[in-house]
Amino acid sequence: MSRLAQTHGLTDVQREILSTVRDFVDKEIIPVATELEHRDEYPQDIVDGLKELGLFGLMIPEEYGGLGESLLTYALCVEEIARGWMSVSGIINTHFIVAYMLKQHGTQEQKDHFLPRMAAGDIRGAFSMSEPALGSDVSAISSKAVKDGEEYVLNGQKMWLTNGGTSSLVAVLVKSDEGHPEGTAPHKSMTTFLVEKEPGFGEVRPGLTIPGKIDKMGYKGVDTTELVMDGLRVPADRVLGGVTGRGFYQMMDGVEVGRVNVAARGCGVAQRAFELGVQYAQQRRTFGKQIAQHQAIQFKLAEMATKVEAAHAMMVNAARKKDSGERNDLEAGMAKYLASEYCKEVVEDAFRIHGGYGFSKEYEIERLYREAPMLLIGEGTAEIQKMIIGRRLLEEYRFQG
Repeated sequence: MSRLAQTHGLTDVQREILSTVRDFVDKEIIPVATELEHRDEYPQDIVDGLKELGLFGLMIPEEYGGLGESLLTYALCVEEIARGWMSVSGIINTHFIVAYMLKQHGTQEQKDHFLPRMAAGDIRGAFSMSEPALGSDVSAISSKAVKDGEEYVLNGQKMWLTNGGTSSLVAVLVKSDEGHPEGTAPHKSMTTFLVEKEPGFGEVRPGLTIPGKIDKMGYKGVDTTELVMDGLRVPADRVLGGVTGRGFYQMMDGVEVGRVNVAARGCGVAQRAFELGVQYAQQRRTFGKQIAQHQAIQFKLAEMATKVEAAHAMMVNAARKKDSGERNDLEAGMAKYLASEYCKEVVEDAFRIHGGYGFSKEYEIERLYREAPMLLIGEGTAEIQKMIIGRRLLEEYRFQG
């Protein structure tokens, strides 16, 4: 274990889980990540290993076959996995958000039906809010569900589904006017549907098409897709929680824990960038000595390490707040914002330390340099986080004049 990013007050069980995950990352992920990433290849062997470790059920209650662990334990595992390869943490994260939403908001039948197989990794989850014409403006969703007897008919196009092809269960947010009078606020007329499908691309069930993988600058290996619904029929008992109009709140609850996860990813990538930078600085020599002996490089290393430590502390604080049952949108927004910004800066400094070699695909830092920007926009852009933080601060510090 390195000196940086330590978490105090962990139980023996938490320490054992983290040690197991770190060992798996060092032996099974880091040696193959760059090669798989350059081929944009899905890491099936790694995913199978994570299933064996039980990580797909980490936060699912024990009664459903999961490990029943806390958000903190989960976030610390994500930090370790992202340190190895950020794409792998994305495969788990979307699955985890759907499982969390089911645990918090699902009917008993929905929990009994999905959670045991999700804990085993046999059902894999994806969730879908965004659409081609909107990003963080969730209230502008145009995909629609119309009731038809005991079913709903869904139409519309969704965008940026992580695990869109490999998943077999997608939580989809759409507008549902049924039961909501004209003029109802947009966020009160949204519903989350649990859509089961076959893994793969093309028409994966009648009325549902996954066109194919979106080609991305980084964050490769994991499949990111669109989702097209054209007369997709979903039974009424697959409305999350059994009642329409609650989808926005359910999704925001999921995104709140997702933001802690993205913060954890930023921490993990930044840690790896620091490790690569501090190692290379002690191998490369210029002007007769290691570049680590030049004050300019030592200053960079000092700034990088401080940012790694600060981001980790904020991420841990946000996770612990949620675990205590308190509202954590302020802390999650702050942690996601700081960790993603610091991650980008630490990666760039490690890239600079590598000099020309940082631009070579032979060196791992090249991959990290393409991956870090995704964290600036995933689960809400930095600007969205600042809006959330600002509004919450004004609630907390309301002027009483």
